[in-house]
Amino acid sequence: MAALAGLMASRPGLGQTAEASGHRVRPARAKSVIFLFMSGGVSHVDTFDPKPRLKLDHGKSMPVPVKPTMFNANGNIMASPWEFKQYGECGLPVSDLFPQIGSCADELAVIRSMTSIGNEHAQGNYFLHSGFSQAGYPSAGAWVTYGLGTENENLPGYVVLASGGSPLGGIGIYGNGFLPAVHQASLIDPSRSEPLANIVPREASDRQRRRLKFVEQLDRRHLRELGDDSQIESAIQNYETAFRMQTAVPALVDLSEETAATRQLYGLDSPVKETAAYAEQCLLARRLVERGVRFIELTCLPRPAELGQIGNPWDQHGGLKTGHGDMAQQVDQPIAGLIRDLKSRGLLDETLIVWAGEFGRTPFAQGSDGRDHNPYGFSVWLAGGGIKGGTTYGATDELGYHAVENVATVYDLWATVLHQLGVNHEALTYRSGGRDFRLTDVHGSVISSIVS
Repeated sequence: MAALAGLMASRPGLGQTAEASGHRVRPARAKSVIFLFMSGGVSHVDTFDPKPRLKLDHGKSMPVPVKPTMFNANGNIMASPWEFKQYGECGLPVSDLFPQIGSCADELAVIRSMTSIGNEHAQGNYFLHSGFSQAGYPSAGAWVTYGLGTENENLPGYVVLASGGSPLGGIGIYGNGFLPAVHQASLIDPSRSEPLANIVPREASDRQRRRLKFVEQLDRRHLRELGDDSQIESAIQNYETAFRMQTAVPALVDLSEETAATRQLYGLDSPVKETAAYAEQCLLARRLVERGVRFIELTCLPRPAELGQIGNPWDQHGGLKTGHGDMAQQVDQPIAGLIRDLKSRGLLDETLIVWAGEFGRTPFAQGSDGRDHNPYGFSVWLAGGGIKGGTTYGATDELGYHAVENVATVYDLWATVLHQLGVNHEALTYRSGGRDFRLTDVHGSVISSIVS
């Protein structure tokens, strides 16, 4: 019975779901989340938060005290190398880095007052993903699947499209922490011939089924001896899911039936290989949403000039114009294509897109042409899933250094995401080590002005 309960936990409406545990607070506006993680820290003052004073005071000293930065090689105020234009009926200003995303402005809710406690990549990555700056805590994707389960028994509820590699901090940022192991992310790399490790069967299906049956019998006996054990329950479920994934994953990554128009929309045939690779992730994200996967995270690929460096491709302490230009070219068309495709298929209303890096960047230069890390005020945006498009929330000061209006936190971001999924972030808890934990720790409020 314990094993059966573990299997049922992955199915909507059964086992440990929001409905059964009282986590539901309202009808869900979104069924799935696509997390577009911009690893390395995108500069908000060069993308979604225009600051005319930077151009006016370019080259001057900062008129306010400067807090310690990652490298403390701080220069003077630096104007953005890009111009901003207003897009959509809402008139949202977006820089020339993102003309395609800018054309989707009426779908976006930009939060310009996000803050973080992390000033270093790994620390910031863990905090953004889990609400804690150390390893060992469940990521947002794990919490979502724990609270809601999955709508597809042939695929995991939490998938990371990992052709970009792991951000700094490693795959622990996708971990289940103290939640049952079934809620950790499955990493699918569409760039490899075997997109998920060991997904290609090494033996005949009937023989493999007999082997799994034997292992399940041993696990069930072990459960009877030990009593309730979530790790064994998760192992039983994971074996069964893995068996079914041998068919589901190859079918997922087979894009041969996608039309030429769809490939062009995403940029799948771009001559820039990084753009094409990120486009493949975006298209697979749509296909995963269609298959009922709850939480999908995408990874940015290294820049061509990084010589194999993986982990923080938006991190330009020097060469900002070239570096951010390369990264914008990689993601701009694919992300816009994803938004347009979801909308045309009627899926955007039930899919919540989150775009965020772990922090922003300073309004003053590092060296002559870079920017250092800035966790004190930066921009993220959401789209779809009941979000009020064409809106902005909060503000940084006139230099873009500190959030000064409607200051937002990572806890507020995830409280809002859970709210759109129909889940009370304060009720979604798990007891570990004698206390109740949650994604938002003991903080967080829903940003009600950007949701409907």
